[in-house]
Amino acid sequence: MAPATVIDGKKAAASVIEAVKGAAAGLEVEAGVKTGLAVVIVGDDPASHAYVSSKSKMAKECGFNSIQHTLPAETTQGALARLVQSLNGDPSIHGILVQLPLPKHLDSDDIIQSIKPEKDVDGLHVVNAGKLATGDLETGLISCTPAGAMLLVRSIHGEDLSGLNAVVIGRSNLFGKPMAQLLLNANATVTTAHSRTKDLASVARGADILVAAVGRPEMVKANWVKPGATVIDVGINRIAAPERGEGKSRLVGDVAYGQASEVAAAITPVPGGVGPMTIAMLMANTVIAAHRAAGKKPPKF
Repeated sequence: MAPATVIDGKKAAASVIEAVKGAAAGLEVEAGVKTGLAVVIVGDDPASHAYVSSKSKMAKECGFNSIQHTLPAETTQGALARLVQSLNGDPSIHGILVQLPLPKHLDSDDIIQSIKPEKDVDGLHVVNAGKLATGDLETGLISCTPAGAMLLVRSIHGEDLSGLNAVVIGRSNLFGKPMAQLLLNANATVTTAHSRTKDLASVARGADILVAAVGRPEMVKANWVKPGATVIDVGINRIAAPERGEGKSRLVGDVAYGQASEVAAAITPVPGGVGPMTIAMLMANTVIAAHRAAGKKPPKF
């Protein structure tokens, strides 16, 4: 069998970013509107700060007006809620992103649901989740990681997945559920599997498109993969790598990449697969939101 096609997320993300830049520049020329993204971070979690600075940097690169609000860890629920309300009311801001996780004393769901759905570029508001569930991809905003993963699926299979079996391992609101709905919307036959699924391996083996999002390092083995399947690995797990030296670690996905790539026809690597797509789709959602706010037809990605 030929070796698996490695699906290059970096390359796919770069082409999304190019399209976003063009769309943002076009909107500015046509409507005099500069796309605005506000990112809110509370506390000093280093991983969150690294994510936020890469999002802010990418927004600037796309030609957006990029605003960052950094709040101290002891910020109250009321103060955070007031900031979100002021951003909701600011016509120059088209996307609002509150970086999760928030410090323990804050109710993050309450904050996320207070973001105006049309500015919810993370796609986490129940209105956006509901639009996706009812197949309204025209007016809602889709959660960034599943949107990016779906773009990678389409790069292999095209727009129409009729006749293909898709299995999504994982049922989180953040990824598993929206991913299953996107696949369903593209006419795949979809199974959502999870930790309570009986004989998970044999369910996975039925998939033409296998999507793993469970957060368990290298759980999906070669014998879980149907020969010739497309494997999308959403896991990002840091594991010890003593072979690299003491205290060193490396990133792996939820799929045992080395062995699965001998069976699959196409597979996403970790890192460099789904990861880069998330931030690219965040930029795409923001420029879509800006177009809608200006009454212009948004670009398609």
